[in-house]
Amino acid sequence: MSKPLSDPREGRPGLSRRTLFAGASTVGALAAAATLIPRAQPTAVTPAEPRPAPEKGGGYSLSDHVKQYYKTTQI
Repeated sequence: MSKPLSDPREGRPGLSRRTLFAGASTVGALAAAATLIPRAQPTAVTPAEPRPAPEKGGGYSLSDHVKQYYKTTQI
């Protein structure tokens, strides 16, 4: 008896036709989606006017952001 002939592609990793077309279609879909996404326009940021320094020292102020943080830490 003779041994059956093995497939020459069996032992080596490579690209199959299915993998190649799947990758190409994925790249094409990503390129099409990238052209449809609008670009963000840079906005001019105006710096906030600094508050005057407190007379008695310190600098902590109970802002809305700090109040929101305290609400999230309550059990």
